[in-house]
Amino acid sequence: MDYPDVCLFFRKSRPGGNFSIEASFDTMLKAFKAEMGYAPTVVQVPSYSSRLWPRIQIALAARRARREINHITGDIHFAILALPKRGSILTVHDCGFMRHHNPVARYFLWLFWLKLPIAHAQVVTAISEATKAELIRFTGCDPAKIRVIPTIIKTHFTPQPKPFPGQKPRILHIGTAPNKNLLRHIEALRGIDCTLHIIGKISAEVQAHLQDSAIDYHNEYDLTDAQVQAAYRDCDLLLFASTLEGFGMPILEAQTVGRPVVTSNLSSMPEVAGTAACLVDPLSVASIREGVQRVIQDAPYREGLIAAGFENVKRFQAETVARAYGEVYEGMKNEK
Repeated sequence: MDYPDVCLFFRKSRPGGNFSIEASFDTMLKAFKAEMGYAPTVVQVPSYSSRLWPRIQIALAARRARREINHITGDIHFAILALPKRGSILTVHDCGFMRHHNPVARYFLWLFWLKLPIAHAQVVTAISEATKAELIRFTGCDPAKIRVIPTIIKTHFTPQPKPFPGQKPRILHIGTAPNKNLLRHIEALRGIDCTLHIIGKISAEVQAHLQDSAIDYHNEYDLTDAQVQAAYRDCDLLLFASTLEGFGMPILEAQTVGRPVVTSNLSSMPEVAGTAACLVDPLSVASIREGVQRVIQDAPYREGLIAAGFENVKRFQAETVARAYGEVYEGMKNEK
């Protein structure tokens, strides 16, 4: 078969930064090669995405390295503007940057990360229906231009059976950005005998709130992959009642390991969790508290969530995602 010549462009990641985009696509590419028999080229752009001149350098580097199909994998959306429209594909993970408090910065991000890149791309992929809906709302893009292709669970997450403790369960919380809802989580856990394991650097405000709530907690950040895996293995449930997620990978990571999940009933989280999580209102401390208590106290319900989680994660296997991208690349090459 005459396969298209595909190049994937990755941001230059900062030390200690988030590598979820790269990890997901790296897993997909291994499956892609196994499924399709060939591997796309991968290019990491030479500059960090900050300030004008480094971003111009990023765009110029992408233009120099262009192939038949050019895939901007996320974060450096503006770089697609330096590529030919035909053969250009943009993946958008979320629109969280549109909550920026500065209206001038928000307009700049809307123009160069959404409006112009999406208009210029031949195809756009979103990692969830929730992200697709946001793209349409923010840009007025034709829905037919956007394909939903989910991200992938890292292959090193595997089932790790663990009996649920009779007392003091270990509750895992991932991330400390405002949308991760940590302050409401802390308030919801007030008076519940548990250990809260927080991954991510916490502020003085959060520390004070933890002390005031008399919650036993453990805090870590800048963890290796092995340490993150250990955090899932050692926890008894994942509390992930975020207020906004483009996808919500911790849901699938916990389900893969075999842990019950309490997550939000909005944004992408119900879509990702399926019927395999306890859904709560992330804006209601009472709702979060009730969800956590139900998972702790109701053993049949908890075991049902774990079993359903193992089934749910099958939707997000690397082979499925690789085939979906392969179909998109072939369709782009053949489109007149």
